[in-house]
Amino acid sequence: MRSLARLAAFLFLQPLAAAAQECPAGGWLRLEGERPAAVAPGALIAEMARRDVVLLGEHHDEADHHRWQLHTLAALHAQRPKMVIGFEAFPRRVQPALDKWVAGALTVPQFLAEAKWEEVWSMPAELYLPLFEFARLHRVPMVALNVDRSLTAAVAAKGWDAVPEGEREGVSRPAPAPQAYRDELARVHKEHKEKVPLASFIEAQQTWDRAMAQALAPRAADALVVGIIGSGHLRHGHGVPLQLRDLGVRRVATLLPVEASQCKDLVAGLADAAFVLPERVALKPPPPRLGVQIAQDGEVVRLAEVVPGSLAEKSGLRKGDVIALAAGKPVKRAGELVALVRAQPGGTWLPLQVKRGAETQELVVKFPPAQ
Repeated sequence: MRSLARLAAFLFLQPLAAAAQECPAGGWLRLEGERPAAVAPGALIAEMARRDVVLLGEHHDEADHHRWQLHTLAALHAQRPKMVIGFEAFPRRVQPALDKWVAGALTVPQFLAEAKWEEVWSMPAELYLPLFEFARLHRVPMVALNVDRSLTAAVAAKGWDAVPEGEREGVSRPAPAPQAYRDELARVHKEHKEKVPLASFIEAQQTWDRAMAQALAPRAADALVVGIIGSGHLRHGHGVPLQLRDLGVRRVATLLPVEASQCKDLVAGLADAAFVLPERVALKPPPPRLGVQIAQDGEVVRLAEVVPGSLAEKSGLRKGDVIALAAGKPVKRAGELVALVRAQPGGTWLPLQVKRGAETQELVVKFPPAQ
């Protein structure tokens, strides 16, 4: 489900005033008591390294979040070199590719191909490659935490009990969600006008949480386990931390990166601590190259949104269109279309076959010349 994959981007923080001087850029804040409090990095990292599992949050498309994760990984590794790193980005079926990468048996292109990166995760690989390289250089095992989208989609469509046990990828029944988590997921469900029942939507999110917790828990017996996971799965101890506790893993830490402008929104219990990212010089982002949002429905790639005035709209594409062929090749995965558009040189044409309702249309996207 596309909405579930983007969920972390919509689980926002709840407000509590914090003075600007209490939010040092490039520093850590412990989120206990009535107000966030600055804490020495060395003391915090030493404490976190004594936990069984440390979960590092992220917004998937924020480069500084991944840079912070890398630095925090390195600091934790210096304290406890026996480490395992789990990644939400990978479903369990690609675990052999992760093992071969850490062993040094694959080049970067080979690893991304064997791990089916463009198929399983729609974010640019360069955001995550420094983390993968860290694991390879230090021979730190990498663990695929996720399940196939088809499982969470099936749960969302018909509920947990209706999915046969043999199709659950070994995921056990999740611990019940606390009311606060249910309320937050209900808000997301309403805002995004989900067509699936709310109860099934919540069960799908919890299936996702449970799957990642089950992949992390067994590794915590004799190593420091670090999870690279979207922040929406971690906040307030809900999501993955709740499922880890239900599986008997008690010493769980959650660390989040926050923008300086979000300091006023920090509350006790949101996480164990937050790292305040310095402000960056704002650059005007370029317009989307094609100007669409893509949804994956089974093996169907659908346009969830078409940006007004975009190249896609000017080419005749509309919201709801199904992309059947691109450059004469069948399109069954969103990543295939994303990769093709990214690779398209300026000044060239990309023919598309589009299904719109009962009709099939041939459209051509004409990319403007490179500047």
